[in-house]
Parts: sequence; structure tokens; C-alpha cells
Amino acid sequence: MSDTPKHHTVEKIGGTSMSRVHELRETLLIGGRTGADLYNRIIVVSAFGGITDLLLEHKKSGEAGVYAAFASAEGDHGWHEALDRAETAMVKAHEAVLDHAGDIERATAFVSDRVLGARNCLIDLQRLCSYGHFRLAEHMLQIRELLSGLGEAHSAFVTSLMLQRAGVNARFVDLSGWRDEGDVSLDERIEGAMKDVDPAAEMPIVTGYAQCAEGLMREFDRGYSEVTFSRLAALTGAREAIIHKEFHLSSADPKLVGADAVRKLGRTNYDVADQLSNLGMEAIHPKAAKTLRQSGVPLRVTNAFEPDDPGTLIDDQPAESPAVEIVTGLDLFALEVFEQDMVGVKGYDATIIAILTRHDVRIVSKVSNANTITHYVDSSLKVLRRVEKDLMAKYPSAVVTSRAISMVAAVGRDLNTLSVLSRGLNALADNGLEAIGATQGPRQVDVQFIVEREVMKPAIKALHAALIESDQSAIDKAA
Repeated sequence: MSDTPKHHTVEKIGGTSMSRVHELRETLLIGGRTGADLYNRIIVVSAFGGITDLLLEHKKSGEAGVYAAFASAEGDHGWHEALDRAETAMVKAHEAVLDHAGDIERATAFVSDRVLGARNCLIDLQRLCSYGHFRLAEHMLQIRELLSGLGEAHSAFVTSLMLQRAGVNARFVDLSGWRDEGDVSLDERIEGAMKDVDPAAEMPIVTGYAQCAEGLMREFDRGYSEVTFSRLAALTGAREAIIHKEFHLSSADPKLVGADAVRKLGRTNYDVADQLSNLGMEAIHPKAAKTLRQSGVPLRVTNAFEPDDPGTLIDDQPAESPAVEIVTGLDLFALEVFEQDMVGVKGYDATIIAILTRHDVRIVSKVSNANTITHYVDSSLKVLRRVEKDLMAKYPSAVVTSRAISMVAAVGRDLNTLSVLSRGLNALADNGLEAIGATQGPRQVDVQFIVEREVMKPAIKALHAALIESDQSAIDKAA
């Protein structure tokens, strides 16, 4: 597959956009294309919006889906109701995007077959684990992958039906390993599914989830579709990898700073993409970006509903001139460990990190001085209380505290000579806002401002006006 000429693109459509895939049929997927112009595009799809939340758990609220209900079930069958809700939602999702009654009937039969298979699998596993020799916990990762794959298989099947009805030679490519006895690697899974596919003559619609021996969810959890997408682009020698989102990659949230004030990035690099991922504004999963970077495949992020706009190109090229490219923010907790005897003693930070790792708490940033170490972490308060308890048990004479804060960051490929730290602090002060803390690393790619949660939004607006809008106005005047 690596010998395939670089004529094709690999393109991913996210879940929110997938719920409007019938609109994309007439623009992004087909538009004015005819004949051979329709092809040389491999489309990777996520599940329809909200479906993975129902199959696993709600990504933001944590509300139980099928997986969470099954994991907590103690002999009851509450997860059956959760699976029924997911099935109903899947049917509603394809009824909203398919026009032909026959296609809707086929899609509904597809959902029924997959859901019945998953239900029988869970029943058998629950029965097996009622015997003391078998432990349900040992199988939970496989269950999570099985359930997650239902969503992507459904959306890929439905999209292929929709395009076939419109006269496109679309092909459903199922990487989910449904009823597959083979235990293959991710590369083998992709190569096996794509070996007879000719992108120049057909449009493959590929599931975002791929079953493989590595177990994508073990490392990437719900970021697996971007890993599949990037590996597919690398293995097939794609000319370009494209992610279609429901918005442009812009200098800030237009709802916060105004649609007229934001700037489409247009071009940036993988370094900036990594910083955005760290701040929860994920253009692409860092491991997926690494795959594309190492394979020499450039990434483009576009607005799915503006197919004529080239979007933002992400590659390894440095900036032509220093500039703040984006201002974004994230709600966090500041976990502080103060110990008077810490100064000169090694091991405190390693112990704190070990405890945070054990509780699966993501560290976004940290600062320290002689007797205090503060980690800015992305966590729930419930988990953080457990971390505090473990830290106090380890260091009984330490003062361990946590507080809700927000981090607002100015990010760019090259921030040299811009005085972002001082200008940012002045901008906050000019708007009656105060920074609890501020940090700038020597690499000059981001500056982080720590603020109270209630002022995160006005802080983003103030920093965007001072660091992006004013600089752009100066450039425009000079031109």
C-alpha cells in the first residue's frame, strides 16, 4: 500500500457534522463533482452526534451509557434499557439523513443485527462471570471497544447507502472487526480491509473505530477515530489528511469575541496543534499528529459546511513572522502542596506525579518554588479529593489544597519579540481583570495566564483584542 501514488486524500468527518451528513452530500461529498472527480477520497466517519455518549457514557456530564450501566450492574439488567435507548437513537439518526424508504429499512435492519449481537455477547459474558473463576473487570476494555464500534459501523453503513442512492460508487469499509476471529494489528486491519479498494474508482466510507490487537481505547479512549484516520493516511500514502469540523480553526471562539473579530488561522504547525490539545481544544490527537508528521502527510482542518474554503493547513513549517495565533481557555484545578521542609529535599514532585498518574489525572501545567509545588490539572472534584487524601497520607505535615481556576493561553508558532507576557498582563489590568499567575516557557510558543473561573471569558476577549486584533490592525495599516 505504501507504493500507492499520492493522488488521494484521507478525510475525516466528526460526529456533530455527521448528524448533518445529508447536507454534506450536496456540498462536501458530491457538490459539483461528476465522474472521476468524485473519487480519490477516502472518508473516515465518526458515529452520529450523541451516539457514542449513549453507548459508553456522556463525554461531559458522565451520565451512564450502555458501557457504564453494564460496568456497574450487579446482576440487574439496567444496561438493557440503556442499549434500547442507544438503538432507538441510532434509528432516529439515520431516519433524519436517509430519504429512501428502502435505505431506511436496510439501515434499521443493520442496527438491529448489530445491537442484537452486542446484547447476546454481554448476556453471555455476564452469565460467564457469575462463576468465580472469571472476572468481568478483565473484559471491560473489550466491551468498551465492542460497544464503541457499533456507532462508527452504523454511520459508515448509512453514509455509503446515502451516497450509493445518489449515484456514487461508495463502499462500506468496516474496520470494527465484527464477528472477526482474527487478532490483527492496526496496520494489518487497515491493509486487509483496503487491499482490494481502488480509491480512484470508488469512495471508501471507513469506520473511525478499528479493532486491533493493540486495543485503541487502551491508550486513546475516545480519540481512537483520529488515530485510525492518521494511520490510514500514512499507510495509503495520502497526498493530504483533512479533518472536516463544524467550524473553522480560528483565533478564538467567535461566540466570545465576536465573529467579526476572530481570524481563521489559515496556516499553523504541529507544535501549535499540540499546545491546543493540551488546552482541551483538540485540532487532532497528539499521537495522530505524530503519525502524520513522521509520514510527511500534511494536515488540513476545514469547516465541513464551507467546502470551498481551504481551511487551515498544519505542517512542520515555521512562521514567517512572530504572531499570536490563538487565544483559548480551559477550566482547571490548582492542586497545591506546601511543605516547609521541602526545600533541598528530592522526591516530592515525583511522588505527587505518581499519585496523579495512579488516579488518571491529566497535568496541564505546573509551577514550583522552594517549598510549594502547584499542578494545574484537568480533573473532576471527586477524583481530586482522592488525590488530596493520598497526598496527605504520604506527607502528613504538608498543607494540601486545591481551588477551581481557569487557564487562558496565548499560542503561536513564534512569540519572540512580542512581549506577550507583559502585554497580556497589561491588557487584563486595563479591563479590570487580575491574573493569579502567569507563565512563559523559553520555547516562545505559549504564554499561560491563571485567572479566577468567573473571569475566563472576559480574559480571553481582552487578550484577543490586545494580542491579535491590535496586531492585525497594525499590519493592515502598514500594508
